[in-house]
Amino acid sequence: MIDFQNTLGPWMGRTMKLMDIHFQDEFKENNLLLSKNQWIVLKVLMENDGLAQNELAFITNRDKTSLTRLLSGMEKKNLVARIPSKTDKRINNIFLTKKGNQIFQKTLPVIQKLIEDIQAPLSEKEIEQTIKTLQKIQTHLITKIDS
Repeated sequence: MIDFQNTLGPWMGRTMKLMDIHFQDEFKENNLLLSKNQWIVLKVLMENDGLAQNELAFITNRDKTSLTRLLSGMEKKNLVARIPSKTDKRINNIFLTKKGNQIFQKTLPVIQKLIEDIQAPLSEKEIEQTIKTLQKIQTHLITKIDS
């Protein structure tokens, strides 16, 4: 019988859960009324403002329904705006608002601190090796899913 506790799955899952908790705690402590998922959307839009909603779903690895819910909440907070495409009214392009941009800029020092804190016990070599290992696992899983 396999000793599930000594496989990667539970270790990666627990680590992500702890990182999520740490992320939310830091945001609360700094009076940032954002979820991690909202922050990810803001970050993607900072790099690619005006993305089609379907592209944003793909890039953020979210299904269309959950992204729609997430964007609705972000619209209510005036962080993003959904604007129909001029060429195809069925397509919504998602834009960062001025407030969304300001909130994102305000989060950057918090995110920098989070990254430093999470990676503090690791050497540069350990960080590089961990990233390479996770990339290898992701590549393997993607080929399995695509086949």
